[in-house]
Amino acid sequence: MSLRVFILAGEPSGDRLGAALMEGLKTLAPDVSFEGIGGTLMAEQGLQSRFPMDELSVMGLAEVLPKYRHLKRRIRETADAVIAMRPDVLITIDSPDFSLRVARLVKQGSDIRTVHYVAPSVWAWRPGRAQKMATCIDHVLALLPFEPPYMESAGMDCDFVGHPVVAEPKATAEEIAALRQTCDLGDAPILLALPGSRRSEVGRLAPVFGAALRDFAAAYPEYRIVVPTAGPVAELVRQHAKDWPQGTVLLDPTGLDPAVAEARKRAAFAAADLALAASGTVSLELAAARTPMVIAYRFQWLTWQIMKRMALIDTVTLVNLVSETRVVPECLGPDCTPSRIAGALADVRANPEAQQEAMGLTMERLGEGGEAPGLRAARAVLARLQ
Repeated sequence: MSLRVFILAGEPSGDRLGAALMEGLKTLAPDVSFEGIGGTLMAEQGLQSRFPMDELSVMGLAEVLPKYRHLKRRIRETADAVIAMRPDVLITIDSPDFSLRVARLVKQGSDIRTVHYVAPSVWAWRPGRAQKMATCIDHVLALLPFEPPYMESAGMDCDFVGHPVVAEPKATAEEIAALRQTCDLGDAPILLALPGSRRSEVGRLAPVFGAALRDFAAAYPEYRIVVPTAGPVAELVRQHAKDWPQGTVLLDPTGLDPAVAEARKRAAFAAADLALAASGTVSLELAAARTPMVIAYRFQWLTWQIMKRMALIDTVTLVNLVSETRVVPECLGPDCTPSRIAGALADVRANPEAQQEAMGLTMERLGEGGEAPGLRAARAVLARLQ
């Protein structure tokens, strides 16, 4: 039996998820065809994108306003294409500002089955999003093991399919040795500094991180600080890092082959003894490398006030949530100060083993050692279709 799939992603992380899902579908249903929107990785799996995925990368807050009319046209155009194709399933991946608007229009004009990959974090705040999503989504593919009950209570099918971090390659001993040699790190202990991948994050966090790192380095001068950066913020990080402790190493991916840059980043994560990171999924990358961490984040004042009132959880770190522990220290909002961060780093340095069990449990619960998430996601899609 042939299978016709319309699949769409709006950003690089969704492109990776989409490519793995497409590969899984081709494995389980060889007579499958795809239409939709995606990036280079989905193109490698055979998708001819209806328009460049980059057009959707502005979906967000202030950035969307100048592009609103164009994006609204793309939403309508995409929904019309889905309805005209009459696929067996529409799969939307993350990017809810675009994806769910398309799914809503498709449901208004057809009975096409809709699947959304990546559940909204209703367990953290705004639980009403699940009920709203259920008006246009039939089936959710969840990355976190505790998410299905939230989606199912709103009336949607939901399957936990594993987090993509568990399928990422591991750094080899040779790659770690090459990084140490190339960056002249010798046998020194390494402290990773990860002040974010967006300019707004780096602008808020880099000065605080720098002051905290100077305090830490004054007490523990044997540590070398390594800063893996994302290309779009590399120059901004470089400007801030001029005031960081002497010998700080910046890993700038600009001009490198993406595979080489990613391998170097993996080696840095694996080589590190300790990490200071902005809040986000980077905590899972560190957990995969078994690198003990401190999480810090400074919010805009109004954002922090709203979050305090609306938050349903007492931690923002996924390692803490998935492992059901609170072993990863957090310096958030008004607690994101150099002295608190430096103190937390010193505490983790003194007892790095405290996080190891929680990191291992997190990876196990996210699917490490099991079937690849893309294949699990494909299996879930097909099972619900049948």
